[in-house]
Amino acid sequence: MPDEIRYVSRYDERISSVRAVLEEDTGLTGAACQDLAVRLLRLIDEAPEKLRR
Repeated sequence: MPDEIRYVSRYDERISSVRAVLEEDTGLTGAACQDLAVRLLRLIDEAPEKLRR
């Protein structure tokens, strides 16, 4: 039986990366890290280009 290919969006990859850093560097739970990762990426994505440089 062939292996299934699972699609993971770039957004989900970014969330996972940020979550991993938060889990490694904070004492927060996995759920709290997930929520914070989503909030942080939303803030970064909505920031004007001038602020991101």
